[in-house]
Amino acid sequence: MKDKIYKILPDFLQGLLISLFNKLAYKERYGGKYQYYLNKFKANRTLSREELVAVQKKRFAEFLSFSKEKSDFYKNYELVELEDISQLPILKKEQLRQSIKDVVTISKKDAIVSKTGGTTGKSLEVLYTADNMQERFAMLDDFRGRSGYQLGKKTAWFSGKDLLTSKDLTKKRFWKTDILNKVRYYSTFHIKESYLKYYVEDLIKYQPEYMVGFPSTILEIAKYGINHGYTFPAKTVKAIFPTAESITEEMRLHIEGFFKTKMLNQYASSEGAPFIFECQEGSLHLELQSGIFEVLDDNNQPTTEGKLVITSFTTEGTPLIRYDIGDSIILDDPARSCQCGNNNPLVKEILGRIDDYIYSPETGKINLGNVSNTLKDTKGILRFQAIQDELNTISILLVVDHSFTPKVEEVFMSNWRARVGQQMTINMQIVQDIPVEKSGKYRIVKNNIKHLL
Repeated sequence: MKDKIYKILPDFLQGLLISLFNKLAYKERYGGKYQYYLNKFKANRTLSREELVAVQKKRFAEFLSFSKEKSDFYKNYELVELEDISQLPILKKEQLRQSIKDVVTISKKDAIVSKTGGTTGKSLEVLYTADNMQERFAMLDDFRGRSGYQLGKKTAWFSGKDLLTSKDLTKKRFWKTDILNKVRYYSTFHIKESYLKYYVEDLIKYQPEYMVGFPSTILEIAKYGINHGYTFPAKTVKAIFPTAESITEEMRLHIEGFFKTKMLNQYASSEGAPFIFECQEGSLHLELQSGIFEVLDDNNQPTTEGKLVITSFTTEGTPLIRYDIGDSIILDDPARSCQCGNNNPLVKEILGRIDDYIYSPETGKINLGNVSNTLKDTKGILRFQAIQDELNTISILLVVDHSFTPKVEEVFMSNWRARVGQQMTINMQIVQDIPVEKSGKYRIVKNNIKHLL
């Protein structure tokens, strides 16, 4: 009913309705113990590595004990020290889905409900306690606050909110504004060549201090602005905070170049993974206060590059202990420290979704970063998507402009051959548009054969 009412309201009243909805949401996020947690994280910024590990050990003991007592799923778990966490079983995604009623510790009516995007075709509903949600937002706001961000600063937000009406499309208005909190939500469902002009021009006019959201959307806007000679006002955007998607070097090059500011990466998840934050020095830090990060190989042995198994201290509503979240990272040298003063361990690279790769029988796995780098020395390719439905075949959809020539296609194909070898069949198809997922995210890679590997 509320959606139907929203759709028939004029633009101004829709903005007020969004403000009202956000006011209720912010009461949950920023009430209770939020300020206590925010003050704590600010105070803890300069803790030594030894102090951070001590906090992590204490929180793990408390969290494991809580989960064992409150969750039917964990009731038979052994109480172990952090050093012996490998004695506990690894929790897979499908197991979590099937056992969710036994895992949760609170009822849905008393919870804050979060739904995963379901890009693999299966969504998951996770329950948070209000206290845990407030702690997560405090930790996130502490990270963003290091760049001056706080609620009420003019912000451009790019997420999976479906807020537009047919009248908006007619008027070429691809955004809605929370007037009270100065947040303009830009649609991520209408990113195509004929609309990007309106995004660029409105962002130049709106002049946000901060930008938050899907980097794939921000990338398309930046590339359009660069290719069509737009100049974004210097010293306008103080920082860009990407969410939900992996960051590639191409994204940094175009986004930071056009908007003339730094993009500060972060890692979390809808399920409630612990945080990884990028500092102003460009280093990625594991936040030990938020949970435990294990990087394991295919035999579940510790390694420096592999799948990420997490234990998150802010998931008391749906406890996550040794959860195989489906992402992968590369750890940095444990002896290396960062000049920013944050003494948490460093991450060399967030590789992102383990499923976001192309598999070649000849060369093996080609990860998201290498797939993205197939654009090297090309021009005219506005967007592409690689889809693998068969072991020996990939399909590549391309959205191109007039500068895409047979020579460019040859270079692009050569880049792919360098990665997948000479034996795979590569089917390229030029299309008018490549749609985003239901969540509003854009996927460069869609691997549909993981069950064969």
